[in-house]
Parts: sequence; structure tokens; C-alpha cells
Amino acid sequence: MRSNGVTEPVLICDTNLSRGWARVLLRVLDNPGTEISPLVLSLTGFDADGYPAEDRGVRKELDTVLAELKYWDVETVAFTIFPQQYWRLCRGDRTKLFPMYQDAFPRLQAMNRKDNRRGLYFERLTMFGSGPCEGNQLEWIIQEYTKRKGVRRSAFQATTFDPARDHLPDAQLGFPCLQHMSFVPSGDELVVNAFYATQQLFDKAYGNYLGLSHLGAFMATQMGLRLARLNVTVGVAKLERVNKSELKHTAVVSAARTCVADAEMVRT
Repeated sequence: MRSNGVTEPVLICDTNLSRGWARVLLRVLDNPGTEISPLVLSLTGFDADGYPAEDRGVRKELDTVLAELKYWDVETVAFTIFPQQYWRLCRGDRTKLFPMYQDAFPRLQAMNRKDNRRGLYFERLTMFGSGPCEGNQLEWIIQEYTKRKGVRRSAFQATTFDPARDHLPDAQLGFPCLQHMSFVPSGDELVVNAFYATQQLFDKAYGNYLGLSHLGAFMATQMGLRLARLNVTVGVAKLERVNKSELKHTAVVSAARTCVADAEMVRT
């Protein structure tokens, strides 16, 4: 819908990450155009460990198509925001996680110099290059929250965008699309907010949502809270690099429609 020539915000709320992503995708496929601007996706339904509910069929079919198109799979995209595999190796000890990631980062960059040459999101969050805790914004937030009560909630913010590095005249930059995050304690729960200037709906959004969920779960456990909600605000959510007409006939879209339809049947 449009109001005075400006597109009204689209708000999608769900308790399942796969279904939330499916609803976003279908919103574009079933309407004119290839963009949603702006988009707000709000996810709940995280389990006791902070992990999101998913639909295996949707995730499997998406990864299959991504592999066919030679794009990163969901887990790889999620890793750019939070290194879940490293966290498992560290067995819940962040004092091991941060040095492990810092040591591995040059190799991660070298593995894909084209896409990673300007950095990765977790690198910007923990190795920003300036600020307290030697640029580790997440560590500073955790310490500030846990060392005393009554800390202003506006303190719990982290940025990935750096004007000194990112205000460039390039026609296409690619990174960072995720600009900013805030972590909002509410009682014994944590709400995570993330803002994207732009986002690729098909090949990046699912992995983005998963990575943000993993990061939210990590921050919640370190702050002694339970992850309750993830809000993702996107200035321009775009369906690019895939043909919209061809995409409609793929197995991943069929799985997305089934996932959404099953939820609607339960609701009625």
C-alpha cells in the first residue's frame, strides 16, 4: 500500500524463522515489483536455549537452490554474523570464543578475498578498531550490563557501519548491509533489534535471520537473560540476482507456500 506516494511499512510477525522468511518472500512473489520498503520482521518462538523454530523442508529446499546458483548456503551466511561452530567448540566460554575468532579471521578473509575483503559482521562487532574493550562492542555491552544494575538501555548498542571505511562512492559495496544493532533487556528477557539499509531477500535474508538469532541467543546467555524477540528492520528488502518468474516454480517456493498454508489451517 502507498500513502501520499510513499510505500507503507510491511510488518510480518511469526514464531517460526522459516515461516517468517517464507511470508516475506511470498509477499514479493505474489505482488507487483521486486522490493519491500520498508520491511519489519519480528520473530518470537525461541526455545529455552534461544534457538529459533525452523521448518526443515523450507531450509533444505533453499539450501539446494542456493547451491545450484553457487551462492552461500544458509549456515555460511549466518556465520558472518555469529560463528556458531566456534561457539560450540568453546563450550559456552566467551573468553575462548573471541580470541579464537580473532586468530581465525585472517584465514576467513583469505578464503574468500572477493566477498570478505572489507570484513565480516562478527569481526566488526568484536574487532571494530576503536572503542573500549579494544573494539569488542559485544564484550563491553555484556560487562556493562552484568557489573551493575540500572545501566541505561541506550548503552547496549553495537554498530557495523563505520563512516571512515564505508562512506565510499562505489556503485556496489556489498558490505555492510547490516548497519546497527541494539540489545534491550526487559525483566528477565532480551529483545534484539537489527537495522539493514538494504537486504537481499532470496540469497541472504534467511541466513541473516539465523545469524542474528544465534547472536541474540549468545548475548542473552552472557547477560543472564532469555531471548524473547528479534526485530529486523530493513530499509529496502530486494529480490535481486534471481528471476522472479522462474523462482515461482521452484521447490523452495512450493515448500514456502506449504509452510505458510499449514500455519493458516491450524489458525482457522
